[in-house]
Amino acid sequence: MNIIETALPGVLIIEPDVFPDSRGFFLEGFNAARYARYGIPGEGHGFVQENATRSHHGVLRGLHFQINHPQGKLFSVSAGRVFDVIADVNPDSQNFLQWISMELSDDNHRQVWVPPGYAHGFCVLSETADVHYRCTDYFDAQDSGGVAWDDAQLAIGWPVVEPLLSDRDRALTSIASTRRWRLPQ
Repeated sequence: MNIIETALPGVLIIEPDVFPDSRGFFLEGFNAARYARYGIPGEGHGFVQENATRSHHGVLRGLHFQINHPQGKLFSVSAGRVFDVIADVNPDSQNFLQWISMELSDDNHRQVWVPPGYAHGFCVLSETADVHYRCTDYFDAQDSGGVAWDDAQLAIGWPVVEPLLSDRDRALTSIASTRRWRLPQ
């Protein structure tokens, strides 16, 4: 397993060991003891919810976070390719407005660990993509927050000009017009 530290503190790209053979491949998608060595929650105080999405080409989901009950998330793609983005939207952070991106796919088998407090989103590059993610806290619709995918202050270089958005994501506003208490602290 290879761990790649990123420019955002705590955000890790994980490249699991993959063992291909004539039948396909095997990989260990999670090992609590091994992942805990890198600060990813494990045994007894780890993940409480697992989610999956299937999205079509051009779908953009995000940028999402929870405000008072932030979730750490371990993301991976089991089919297809996505452009994945993590952004620091905490006004008190020294990394405020910084973001990173990477491609996650069923070919590269990469995972990304998104610690609590970051905004996260992705855009589908392939015809369809299946994304799986484990969360360290339960989703709470009342605590859900986000910022617009095309926020001018972030200026994320998305690979899509007119993404397919949910009504919720279409209604997200810029960081500048979001009340401070509605952003991660």
